[in-house]
Amino acid sequence: MAHKPDDKTRRAVEQMAAVGIPQLDIAAILDITDKTLRKHYAKELATATSRANANIGGMLYKKAMDGDLTAMIFWMKTRAKWNEKNSLEVTGADGGPIQMTQINFVPVGSGKK
Repeated sequence: MAHKPDDKTRRAVEQMAAVGIPQLDIAAILDITDKTLRKHYAKELATATSRANANIGGMLYKKAMDGDLTAMIFWMKTRAKWNEKNSLEVTGADGGPIQMTQINFVPVGSGKK
């Protein structure tokens, strides 16, 4: 019997693909081949992740706009490229190069003096 997609299976495929379920597993759940899955659900497979990201992003944006400090910080770090990097610059005297001295250690009991 030929597979006939309906709204319910389209939503199910989109939801499974959105959360990262592998296509072979989605096909197995629907009891169809992966080829049939790709034939009938190409749009859902291609857009599921972007749709999920848009929905979550919208919710995050709303939380940030409502004053949720965690959401605001997360948004600024990921979308506005804010960061909390600390850096330390080391220089020698008067900003010059660092002077290096090599010290050779002789292991105790090696017989060398």
